[in-house]
Amino acid sequence: MKTWKLSILFLFCKAVIRTTEGFSLSHQKINTSIRTVARSNGALFSSTDTAAMAPAADSALFSKIERAAAPEMGKLKTALTKAGMMSFIASMCITLPIALLPQYTLHRLGLISKVQKEQMALRAGQFCARNVLKIFPFCKVDITPHHDPNPEPSIWVCNHVSALDIFMLLAADKKLRGKKKRPIKIVYWKQLEDNPITKLLFQQCGFIPVQMAANKAGESNDYDMKSFKLLLKQTKQAFEEGFDIGILPEGQLNPNPEEGLLPCFSGAFTLARMSKRPIHMMALHGTHRLWHAREDIGMTVTGRKINVRCYPNGRKYTSGDEFLATFDAVVGQFGTNGKDLKKDELDDWLDGTKWKEFTAAQSAS
Repeated sequence: MKTWKLSILFLFCKAVIRTTEGFSLSHQKINTSIRTVARSNGALFSSTDTAAMAPAADSALFSKIERAAAPEMGKLKTALTKAGMMSFIASMCITLPIALLPQYTLHRLGLISKVQKEQMALRAGQFCARNVLKIFPFCKVDITPHHDPNPEPSIWVCNHVSALDIFMLLAADKKLRGKKKRPIKIVYWKQLEDNPITKLLFQQCGFIPVQMAANKAGESNDYDMKSFKLLLKQTKQAFEEGFDIGILPEGQLNPNPEEGLLPCFSGAFTLARMSKRPIHMMALHGTHRLWHAREDIGMTVTGRKINVRCYPNGRKYTSGDEFLATFDAVVGQFGTNGKDLKKDELDDWLDGTKWKEFTAAQSAS
């Protein structure tokens, strides 16, 4: 391959890496911003959010580094898997702009509506991820689906362990939630639009931005209150137009998925309560073995099996505490081990029985 071709391939890979890393950062900023609003407007969030803000201890964050980075495959298979992953990322950078062009053009010509453009763009992104993964099968994706025959407007929540998560969910969504699924709009930090690929995908799909001042990770957010009000307005509009809303309760990439979830926040519950919509849960496991959140591990490949799960029995939770406890028990178990709780226990958490038992025991003590 000529030098100029290699240079172009490198630039494409670099663009996607920046895009996915920024996507993960956006959720950290969004959840932190919502907590800031909660402190100034106490009606929005329960007190559990404040307790959950405490950072994890360094020992919890960086213990088990050797176990997380320990390779499970031979050197040749590891190298081939990584090459396939990089080819997948580069190909997504090439195919996405091409796939998103037709609906953009039709909308500019006034031949389709904005809602039609956004729905078509999301389907195009899913088509690209699904078929590019067939061309470069660098991982084995095991999908545990749930197909709702009559889906209703909902809030979707999922754990977050890798920058690959967005691609895997795009690729798996057709099998995961079925043909009758409602399209999902993701809430994201508006400054991600500085990256042209992120801007193209997010704007074409109609994802919902939140505006705040630029800052570095770990610095306080300067949140635009008007932007949060716009988020609520756009959430309501998205439901009316046939979309669902997607949020990651952990708020950022989990640097230690082997040890369970990060402290989670109840922003999804607040949006669900305000919009009077149920919350549905999804879970991921294994993407961190291909692209880990920690910089000291990064793209050190240690496994290629990915598990994706969609749970039944989406429902309206009575409190932020109930939502957080259920998310931790159900998604936390799967995200840590790639396996569900025992069926009876899982069913009891999903239908609220476990929470009622817990609160009853607390009242009795």
